[in-house]
Amino acid sequence: MVVIRLARGGSKKRPFYNIVVANSRQRRDGRFIERVGFYNPVASGAAEKLRVEQDRVSYWIGVGAQLSPTVARLVGEAKAAAVAPAAAA
Repeated sequence: MVVIRLARGGSKKRPFYNIVVANSRQRRDGRFIERVGFYNPVASGAAEKLRVEQDRVSYWIGVGAQLSPTVARLVGEAKAAAVAPAAAA
């Protein structure tokens, strides 16, 4: 089964997560098929906290990939953030 999940990176006490498409049998930080975004929970100032390539996520969901619960929440946040600036303009 193909899943879209977080792969941890960064140093100790400074997490950084890549949002990746991977085979569910692979290790959390192991081999992946495609990187579709990132999440930086400790971003501050002008640093970007979340980026998701919505078109690629939609493609993978269309071919049967499952979202992890955390990634589902992050994708929802990214959609809301993408719609909010467009509505304000």
